[in-house]
Amino acid sequence: MRPPAILIAAALALGMTACQGGKAQRPACPSGQVCLEYGNESEPLTLDPQTANLVTEGRIIGDLMVGLTTEGPDASPQPGMATSWETSADGLTWTFHLRDSRWSDGAALTADDFVYAYRRILDPKTASIYAYLVTLLKNGQPVNDGKAPLEAVGARALDAHTLQLTLEHPAPYLPQLLMHQSFFPVPRHVIEKLGDAWTKPGNYVSNGAYRLVDWRLGDRVRVARNPAFFDAAHVCVDRIDYFPTADVVSAERRVKRGELDLNTTFQSNRLQHLREVMPGFARPHLTLATFYLSFNTRTVKPLQDKRVRRALSEAIDRDFITQKLQRAGQIPAYSFVPPGVANFAYGARTAWASESFAQRQIEARALLAQAGFSPAHPLKLEIKASSSTETLLLMEAVQADWRAIGVDASIVQNESQVAFAAYRERDFQVGSMIWLADFNDPVTFLGLLKSDTGPQNYGDYKNPAYDALLARADQEPDGLARAQILKRAEQIMLDDEGLAPIAFTVSRSLVNPKISGWVDNPLNVHRARWLCRTP
Repeated sequence: MRPPAILIAAALALGMTACQGGKAQRPACPSGQVCLEYGNESEPLTLDPQTANLVTEGRIIGDLMVGLTTEGPDASPQPGMATSWETSADGLTWTFHLRDSRWSDGAALTADDFVYAYRRILDPKTASIYAYLVTLLKNGQPVNDGKAPLEAVGARALDAHTLQLTLEHPAPYLPQLLMHQSFFPVPRHVIEKLGDAWTKPGNYVSNGAYRLVDWRLGDRVRVARNPAFFDAAHVCVDRIDYFPTADVVSAERRVKRGELDLNTTFQSNRLQHLREVMPGFARPHLTLATFYLSFNTRTVKPLQDKRVRRALSEAIDRDFITQKLQRAGQIPAYSFVPPGVANFAYGARTAWASESFAQRQIEARALLAQAGFSPAHPLKLEIKASSSTETLLLMEAVQADWRAIGVDASIVQNESQVAFAAYRERDFQVGSMIWLADFNDPVTFLGLLKSDTGPQNYGDYKNPAYDALLARADQEPDGLARAQILKRAEQIMLDDEGLAPIAFTVSRSLVNPKISGWVDNPLNVHRARWLCRTP
């Protein structure tokens, strides 16, 4: 997800509780309740599951809402709003049996809420960045293109507690995909009355373990246990405050003082220090995520030249970045799909992966010269990235590597939401990003680069042969054969230098040992319903 996922850091930290006299300052917790103070990197732009984009938004939404399936403690799929399901022999029709449940306002949750949600996210008027995931449903793409009515979407309520989904192609990974926020239900009875205002405190209606209580911009989002949740009796934490923690070092100190119980990131190169001063807190874990650079091939003419893209990519010293700058277990990346992804055949790599860094620098200079760039006429580029200390450190390393081959690169940092808005509008030249798997299958990575994916294909990569292989993989019933097809597709994209993979990343959470139920997992998903805190 869930995000496109980038080295996220963000916004304003106004109103944050400070330490006075060295004593931890926590919001008062009602007597007899369990409260969790949660550092979440950035201010959410929205809590609407069908228009949200960032991982930091998805963390909160995933505590407020539950889909047909949901994440267990280890992020594996388990029954959510659906208690069971059946699949047709051809893999195209899935029938889900819903539990008897209610929204947080007491209204019954029915199969119609799912049908409404899927039509809404595919409606071109919604302009959802994640609509491309839901085009898996029959007629999803023509509906999203405005060429078919909303009623044509392959989602049907057979009765109040039975939902039938018809797919465009077999998708054995569907239970994984249905955990994603793009497939969450939304409360039709509220949205049709209030429109976009439904996500405001006092209006927000949820079906998950928590309900929205308060949202103070730049300060916190507060949620409280939802008594209408189907498993409310087993939810330990009564109240959660999600704080935007743009300054990760400041957040680290707040965790150490006990003002925060956890923070969802720490600066990679501080891992050893953290292990010394806060033993048991740092939780690095290799995750299904890739740090990469996207090249804007739509509007930046030099980047339309494959020789230029190749020169820029091979001139980056990945060993230095991962082993000297980050030092938290990151792995140099010469492909896009990270290790550990299910249903995949590994082996695709950039054509120059086996060359030494010195050889790559020589070749990069020669490629730039062939493309018409020289010391007298240098290539000038702007790198746009999110505002965080770690991102700046990495982009300065890339900037230095490019300077060594004669490229004049400047760095512009924006708050995360601003940077992503620019990426979506193609208001960038080179973008620094991380993509964290939305579900455990290679298409969550390779699908980003399909020509019809939309805004999240930030560099506008397009190759008909690549598209054809992904379409073929969709129709291939044999898992091993499908994996080989996807491997071939990745190799085509890497040969095209469709992006510049830099590192396979690690999740870097700081978790107070008083927190139980936190299970490190490759998707880096930790739903609060599974957590508890001892005094």
